Amino acid sequence: MIAFNTRGYVDRLYGMAEREFAYDKHLPQGDFPGWQRAFRRRLRELTGLDRIATASAGVPLSARSEGVREFPGYTMEKLYIMTEPGIEVPFYLLLPRSGNGPYPLVLTVHGHSRRGKEVFVGNFADAEEEEHGLSGERDIARQAVHEGYAAIAMDVRGFWEMARKEEQDHGANNSCNELQKRALLFGRTLIGERVHDMGRLIDYATGRQEIDTSRIAIVGQSGGGTVSLFAAALDERISICVSGSYLNTFKDSILSIRHCDCNYVPNILQLGEMYDVAGLIAPRPFLAVNGKEDPIFPIDAARAAFGHIGQIYKHAGAGDCCEFYEGEGGHRFYKAPVWPFVRKHMERLKRTGA
Repeated sequence: MIAFNTRGYVDRLYGMAEREFAYDKHLPQGDFPGWQRAFRRRLRELTGLDRIATASAGVPLSARSEGVREFPGYTMEKLYIMTEPGIEVPFYLLLPRSGNGPYPLVLTVHGHSRRGKEVFVGNFADAEEEEHGLSGERDIARQAVHEGYAAIAMDVRGFWEMARKEEQDHGANNSCNELQKRALLFGRTLIGERVHDMGRLIDYATGRQEIDTSRIAIVGQSGGGTVSLFAAALDERISICVSGSYLNTFKDSILSIRHCDCNYVPNILQLGEMYDVAGLIAPRPFLAVNGKEDPIFPIDAARAAFGHIGQIYKHAGAGDCCEFYEGEGGHRFYKAPVWPFVRKHMERLKRTGA
């Protein structure tokens, strides 16, 4: 029986893709800021971010707190904010109890984990979840606050408190596919909605005197690595980006390996490859962290993608702000390079104010 030739189909279309904002078409002409402005504007349109922002204009944050808990060395407050009409995002705000504030902020973004933010703050449901979380170093918000930063751990749309009741009732991991299908009918994408939520969390943080929002890092794992890369590309208030278990090429991962629907932005390859999108972060510090044995984001393609990003950063005069780390394992978080990288660039930002 004959089957559909997916590889031939994809290769043919990929070869025909325009990649209008491919860095190697624009950077030799020397207008780096112009390339970024034009590309960022189009990417905002493509993800639906402008449409979402327009629909949310004037919506108050309406922050509400469910109380503060004390832990050794830090406090943790459970909060909700309104990010668009009828949509509340739940999150934890962790603040150090020592040192002198205001504290730089780290947004910590989870991936495809059913209980989302709970694992990131170490609020484990049972011993099995704790073993899985700690063996993969996934308590990222708790790591951040122990490093002396304010940390926000949110539920990303489609997970835990941000999942639909239908999936919650059946114990499903997420609602990504159902939310993505609905978003697409309205000219949105789930990536755009998630990036919008990150922006609203930053808006909230600017009103907290304990937080220094002139220094903001975003650190994400897997699907959170996706959100981190796109959020930093599209929101220039983010000072430092760490994308874990995501960097690759669209061709060798998203197009070639089965992935959740939330990874897809219609028509994006007519604008550029993943490394072109990452180029919108330059010259701000960028760290990509990948596992050598990651089966869904192949390491060879990650290396190739980072090679392109390195060229963009060199063109921006920021070659020393771009790093790549390979973990000895699979699809998980690797904290070893993350906090030294964040600390180095947070301190530089404090010294230079830029």
